[in-house]
Amino acid sequence: MKALPFKIPKPTSDALIYQEDKAYVLYDRLHQHKEIQISYIKEGEGTLIVGDTISNYKKGDVLAIGSNLPHVFKSETQQNIKSHMLTLFFTEEGFGDNFFRLEELSELKAFFNNVSYGFKVVPENVELANAFLGLKSKSKLERFTTLLQVLKLLSVSKQYALSSYNYSKQYTTDEGKRMQDVMSYTMDYYYENITLDTVSDVANMTKNAFCKYFKRRTNKTYIQFLNELRIEQACKLLLKQGDLSIAEIAFRSGFRNVSNFNRQFKIVKKTTPFAYKSEH
Repeated sequence: MKALPFKIPKPTSDALIYQEDKAYVLYDRLHQHKEIQISYIKEGEGTLIVGDTISNYKKGDVLAIGSNLPHVFKSETQQNIKSHMLTLFFTEEGFGDNFFRLEELSELKAFFNNVSYGFKVVPENVELANAFLGLKSKSKLERFTTLLQVLKLLSVSKQYALSSYNYSKQYTTDEGKRMQDVMSYTMDYYYENITLDTVSDVANMTKNAFCKYFKRRTNKTYIQFLNELRIEQACKLLLKQGDLSIAEIAFRSGFRNVSNFNRQFKIVKKTTPFAYKSEH
């Protein structure tokens, strides 16, 4: 998946950056950056795309996103609540080429093995949350020691992978903009009758060329991606608006008939909409 480079504004001398974002809309454009990102969602919720996989984020989540792994935070704006995210950014080489290879830090190996795919901590971890909540008042040295504490906690935490394969290169601006436009269009209009002709026009490509382009960069077809996004929206409606019928949820999520909705839901979630609602 090609994405526009996203650089963290920071002095060149800083190896660790603490950043606090509070806005109705977080980073809703596909982007990537060299820095590893560890974020705590203090407030808010929305759709999360990391690499080739669509999921969600919510209050209390701790998310780890690897270097150059393309991602999007699409905030849920209907509730008129600002998202509030606390983040640590750093690179594996930022403290010295061999720093994280020291024997004393061998306990952190699991973190670096897993972060290239991105992951979410499950269930919520109070100790991790408290570590992030205390960062604002800490000195740079204290933030560095907190980072080591956070990495240790993440290394032994139960995790949910955010992507099925990783990315290791920085992509060009032109290619990144094309995929960014496709992702933004899809997330904005998923509930409409999006066709391959329509989205290939957004990408400024022929339909056949676009299908090959998208599959090569995401390891799935565009229709698979669109259905997965729609199913994630359906899951939110199932849990938050229980008075809606399955037919209404299907329609609001972009499906034109219930049978196809049920079939796609089973493919993506390995269960039925009714069972999903009961389980959650």
